[in-house]
Amino acid sequence: MDVEEFDYDLPEELIAQTPARRRDESRLLLLDRKTGETEETIFKNIIDHLSPGDLLVLNNSEVIPARLYGVKQPTGTEIEVLLLNEKSPEVWEVLVRPGKRVKKGTEISFGEGLLTCSVLDYTDFGGRIVEFEYTGDFSDILHRLGEMPLPPYIKKDLEDEQRYQTVYAQKKGSAAAPTAGLHFTPELLSKIEDKGVNIAQLTLHVGLGTFRPVRTTSVEDHDMHAEYYELPETAARLLNRTLESDRRVIAVGTTVTRTLEGVYQKKKEIAADKGWTDIFIYPGFEFNVIEGLITNFHLPKSTLLMLVSAFAGKNEVLSAYQEAIEKKFRFYSLGDAMFIH
Repeated sequence: MDVEEFDYDLPEELIAQTPARRRDESRLLLLDRKTGETEETIFKNIIDHLSPGDLLVLNNSEVIPARLYGVKQPTGTEIEVLLLNEKSPEVWEVLVRPGKRVKKGTEISFGEGLLTCSVLDYTDFGGRIVEFEYTGDFSDILHRLGEMPLPPYIKKDLEDEQRYQTVYAQKKGSAAAPTAGLHFTPELLSKIEDKGVNIAQLTLHVGLGTFRPVRTTSVEDHDMHAEYYELPETAARLLNRTLESDRRVIAVGTTVTRTLEGVYQKKKEIAADKGWTDIFIYPGFEFNVIEGLITNFHLPKSTLLMLVSAFAGKNEVLSAYQEAIEKKFRFYSLGDAMFIH
């Protein structure tokens, strides 16, 4: 399958630079994956398309201030470090820029020595394995020195950085937001529960696997980068109860989809689990868990667009995207949403 099959033209002005005034007032495009029919509404009206007994599954990972700016020792060369995955206490998988300046053994200092790291090794995707040294609490130091790692297509700083966190974020570890969840408010989630819709939470820390570009010509040749996940027992029980009662499991985001389908693929059932997943979902994939997907509009030729196309059909998705472009929906992380059902 050629990667070019997942390309489309997006006017630059449709790349959202700021979030909607209110989280739940972003626009929502409904796509019926059986008929291909679409309907436009406002996100808070998603409650009208959920039924008692449905299960909404959220990713509660929290974005950390993962972008650090330091200087190489002893030359003083400026180096940018993006934290991806914590491999063990003090040891992280990171991206560095400019990479050619950061060789094995390089030492980098941040915040006038408040935090330092040394490069232990290279990774197979061009990153580095580094070990940090510091005194005190690493999370506190990160919040003092780090920046929210907004995607490069967002050209301005957010007035409120919490708008790049979901309202239910609680487990620190992501290098990018699970953006499908940005549209929910506590009030909307409460109303959804009052309707009899169940809510479960899992964790997938968003890293390179989610946002790494596809650089191969063939879709099948792309290697996904592994990301850490946790599916707790409480969520597994709710999932199994929902599936047994023939109700819908609705994933809030591609990260939730990859976690649920990855666990099922690994264990041939839904059960509590944690570990690393590099599952790559593209057209031809057989879904065993989800029957609904809430998601944003994704970049051309991305693994996320391929996942959505696997769920709803490539032609149907690209047709819906074209409609969204014509109707001037806002795209990408801070943009509008789709509910594929």
